Amino acid sequence: MDTLLRITLRVGTWAVLVGLLSLLTAAVIVPRIFGAGVYTVLSPSMEPTLNPGTLVVARPTDARDIGVGSVITFQLESGRPDVVTHRVVKQGVDKNGHPVFLTEGDANNTPDAIWVRPEQIRGAVWYSLPYVGRLSPLMPDNVRQLLIAGTGSALMLYAASMFLLAFRDRRRTSHASPA
Repeated sequence: MDTLLRITLRVGTWAVLVGLLSLLTAAVIVPRIFGAGVYTVLSPSMEPTLNPGTLVVARPTDARDIGVGSVITFQLESGRPDVVTHRVVKQGVDKNGHPVFLTEGDANNTPDAIWVRPEQIRGAVWYSLPYVGRLSPLMPDNVRQLLIAGTGSALMLYAASMFLLAFRDRRRTSHASPA
């Protein structure tokens, strides 16, 4: 019975470890590798597609590749940090011949008041992780980055210690002499 419990705990521990590493990879590492932005949905304007607390990963996309139905993250005002993630419901061309996009939240009844210009677009939504963004607004950026780095390091150290302990146990078992 003791062996079954140890195996179950080990498998459970590894499952949690792999799950956390996968989440960390999807939320932090993959976006950084591909130059994508990570944003948290704060309002219900995109429900039921993107609920508040959803972490959205938007990768840079050329305006020519954005069409009606695309979900984009864009600056409310060019050069300002505030962003919104909404669906493109109409596209057009401005007086200078540049593409522009009219957006609307899935839960909204009317389109947004202002057309979005290409320089405002941070990216098209690549993927999203429900609930993962809930902790993000509670922490300042420097604390969040420290927590991410610390969690990643702790998980790697834990994995390394598990490998070393397993190696030690196997070595002891193989060197044990029969009684």
